[in-house]
Amino acid sequence: MKHMEVVGVRVEMPANQPIVLLKETDGERYLPIWIGAVEATAIALAQQGVKPARPLTHDLFRDVLEALDTTLATVNITALENGIFYAELVFSNGVEVSARPSDSIALALRTGTPIYAREDVIEEAGVPIPDEQEDEVERFRAFLDNITPEDFGRTT
Repeated sequence: MKHMEVVGVRVEMPANQPIVLLKETDGERYLPIWIGAVEATAIALAQQGVKPARPLTHDLFRDVLEALDTTLATVNITALENGIFYAELVFSNGVEVSARPSDSIALALRTGTPIYAREDVIEEAGVPIPDEQEDEVERFRAFLDNITPEDFGRTT
């Protein structure tokens, strides 16, 4: 498993489909995962540190984990089958639950949980971006600093 960091979310054109972009922390490969608009908003809100007036689903899940005195140990991106990514939530009590990567990432950002991806998934879907293209990634990060939920057609 490779440790991944969340670069951010963006809307892929011309399909107008949101993606979340992960990057290996010790490499140059990026993992783009197509996600829904609601999940893109949830991830963007968490990255910006926005606290909604009422808990959204991922906030509620985090609060339930705290109430049950358990923690999310890791989020693992485990498979890519027929263009669909799969993930598992691994809890401190050893329980593993299958989940969508988008929901898993949104929850990981809210709980400070590390995200990992299997090497074979990165091999299949990862995109290497050499150092000379890092300025493009930095522009993308700057874009993410200014994105709002309204950019995804949703309001909080």
